[in-house]
Amino acid sequence: MIEHLAHQCRRFFKRRALKDERFAFLFDPPPPGEFVSLDCETTGLDPKSDAILSIGAVRICENRVETSQALHLFVQPGKEISAESIKIHHLRHCDLAGAMSLSEAIERLLYFIGPRPLVGYHLSFDRAMINNAIQPHIGTTLPNEMIEVAERFYRYKMRTAPQGYIDLRFDTILKDLELPVLGKHSALNDAVMTALIFVKLNSTRRAS
Repeated sequence: MIEHLAHQCRRFFKRRALKDERFAFLFDPPPPGEFVSLDCETTGLDPKSDAILSIGAVRICENRVETSQALHLFVQPGKEISAESIKIHHLRHCDLAGAMSLSEAIERLLYFIGPRPLVGYHLSFDRAMINNAIQPHIGTTLPNEMIEVAERFYRYKMRTAPQGYIDLRFDTILKDLELPVLGKHSALNDAVMTALIFVKLNSTRRAS
């Protein structure tokens, strides 16, 4: 109850800070049974200094991953891409030569997610990166509910191994839940795999 009230309070102040009324829909009630799984590829791991390179998102409707309703955006980096990050996501400046501006990508993302709760793996990082981009643009940060699949997987495993070590690495979660590994370190593929984790955990909880 306290957590819910705190969330509602934050939403109230975020709504007051909104300076672009085109995005007032972010504060509407979410469509029942709908979520958006989200992932970003970036120039590094520091939300204060790094930039978004690509955004992947896919909708989840009634516990089904709707791959036909997906978004995959490539963004002009606006800064140097480190060699270390290229080894992970394989995105170079030449690969992003025709990419869209950050402001265009953010607008398309906001229209895609709407007021739906967001699902992610290490979602706090992706949320911080997107909030850094949207706050100067619309005056506020994401008001959406956030659902972390690593946290849900931890609670799921605690039911069966309450005293044991729980490995929360992405690949380990996929293997434990017997889910397919798609091409990794693509924002869209990571978003789809995260959505599959979310759906599988929901199905497991309902069956128990």
